[in-house]
Amino acid sequence: MMGKFNVAVCQMLVTDNKKKNLEKAEAMIREAQSQGAQLVVLPEIFNCLYNNDYMREMAEDFPGVTTTMLRNLAKELGLYIVGGSIPEKSKEKIFNTSYTFNPEGDLIATYRKMHLFDIDVKGKITFKESDILASGEGITVVDTEFCKIGIAICYDMRFPELMRLMALKGAEVIVVPAAFNTTTGPAHWHDTIKIRAVDNQVYFIAASPARNLESSYHAYGHSTIMNPWGEIVATTNEEESIIYGEIDLDYIKKVREELPLLKHRRTDLYRLEILEK
Repeated sequence: MMGKFNVAVCQMLVTDNKKKNLEKAEAMIREAQSQGAQLVVLPEIFNCLYNNDYMREMAEDFPGVTTTMLRNLAKELGLYIVGGSIPEKSKEKIFNTSYTFNPEGDLIATYRKMHLFDIDVKGKITFKESDILASGEGITVVDTEFCKIGIAICYDMRFPELMRLMALKGAEVIVVPAAFNTTTGPAHWHDTIKIRAVDNQVYFIAASPARNLESSYHAYGHSTIMNPWGEIVATTNEEESIIYGEIDLDYIKKVREELPLLKHRRTDLYRLEILEK
């Protein structure tokens, strides 16, 4: 395992043109790699607008045009890519799915969003992913040459049980492609990222799309990398940009030794477990 590695988050502006979205994603991944990134993260639903109609129309099987592009780029550029998420068509169902590829171009993780975003904030925003999406059931922690990385999607980060389970499975970095909006973002985005990083003593990487005011859904933006002490490594505003940060695995060890939260859990009194289906 390596002590340090460099990550980049591509906060891309997503439009209603899938071909142009894929071209933009490729360009930003190439730019990030040219700046030394070894792990590149894309945002939630990066190949089409975050809208139930678009997601239904643009859903693709695996392998498809989007995942083939990610696989080829990972291999060509020799880096890890957490491919944000895309609408995945599987038999009669559609999932909000994240694919991760290693520097050899191998698919090493597939995560389907577990908690569906069904909300109704009166007078502000109503959204119901379950109208078209099915929910995933697996917890994803993937081995890399650097460390174990947990992967979830957006609304999942509001559920501390899932984040803790990934930490208990060895995750030292948690990556969450996420499209909070202009109602939930200002209220909860930065605080949730910080608390999940501190509670689990991990680097927490939250990757948002840029804000597209021409879309029916306005993403909050503000992609952020937070360290295990709750300090911001990198962040941005709502505009299209790439942020960069260094992950220091020795620092994770230091924080966990000095403030041993995970060791101090009273598992004789309570425990958190994964239920097998």
